[in-house]
Amino acid sequence: MLDLKPIYGSYSPDDCQFLLTPIETEFLSIEEKERRIQTGTAHYSEMIHREPAPSDTYLDMFETLCERYAHRMAGEVRLLARELVAEYGPSERPLTLVSLVRAGTPAGALLRRAITEYEGQPCHHYSISIIRDRGIDAAALDYLLDTAGVDPQRLIFVDAWTAKGVITRELRHDMARYNTARKAKGKSLIATRLAVISDIGGTADYAATCEDYAIPSGVLNATVSGLVSRSVLNEQIPEGAFHGCVVYDELAEQDHSQAFIERIAAQFPAVDLDALPGLQESSRHRQQALMKEMLTQIQQDYAIEDINHVKPGVAEATRVMLRRVPALLIVCDANHADVAHLLRLAEEKSVPVVEDSRMPFHACSLIKVMAQQEVV
Repeated sequence: MLDLKPIYGSYSPDDCQFLLTPIETEFLSIEEKERRIQTGTAHYSEMIHREPAPSDTYLDMFETLCERYAHRMAGEVRLLARELVAEYGPSERPLTLVSLVRAGTPAGALLRRAITEYEGQPCHHYSISIIRDRGIDAAALDYLLDTAGVDPQRLIFVDAWTAKGVITRELRHDMARYNTARKAKGKSLIATRLAVISDIGGTADYAATCEDYAIPSGVLNATVSGLVSRSVLNEQIPEGAFHGCVVYDELAEQDHSQAFIERIAAQFPAVDLDALPGLQESSRHRQQALMKEMLTQIQQDYAIEDINHVKPGVAEATRVMLRRVPALLIVCDANHADVAHLLRLAEEKSVPVVEDSRMPFHACSLIKVMAQQEVV
């Protein structure tokens, strides 16, 4: 019998409960991981590389972004909190935020703070795994509904941003499958709704903005996400267990996770909600069209066959630079402050950079197609 229980990483238990299984695993190099992905030897979720501590120079850039965007992010989180409470209604029944590991984790922790402290609504925050082509963690959802006893009609999925909309589609598709299985057993169903801070793909149900900007938590990895890795799903995960993760305890001295939550939350009292415009539905539709058009253009310009090799938006471009093998960095304006950290990473990794002012987002990274002789 599995003993399923949350872990907390480096967060306060009130801020986040991870429904993940800590594992110790073999680390691969980024290059070897990329080779196995592209040859179909292994799914990306089966492998992981060891995350290094960010350099002092890179942390200085993170600090600059925090100074620039702490107030903006606080305002957008509070705006989103107000929208969710208005949509779901005040109630003695808590709202349950279920963030998607791991980009959604800091967003979910901040959103819980705003809902409980400024909207007067009880709220809990869990963080669970969803994996492209593998779906959402059904064991974690079962735990929430059958063990934690959350109200499925007051459950909201949370991510920090959308890009191409791949995870949004994965979430909706897999939740339809999950709900169908629940219905067949006569069990309660989950209303699938996704809330994000920045909806540059125009695919979320609730969002504070459609603008692409350097959300500070999007430029670091585990050291701003509770020291937890992205989720892992391989033979080490027992049947019925939560998806896996690595906890990077060795990075504790470089950890900014809880400090980041406190820093943004400290800006909450200074937010003037009435001065924030909110997001119109027309903006979301327009953003969808712009994203689709630009992705098509990029595929044509660079003869890219696999759309999964195109990663638009500052945050997604950063993830490629940190976790994949990049072929090219495209920026809308090389002088814009939001891409400074990307240009630094490109220089360190000898990745070519081009400017394209047509893009409706600040940056886009292209993943390198590994040469056949390199992967055999």
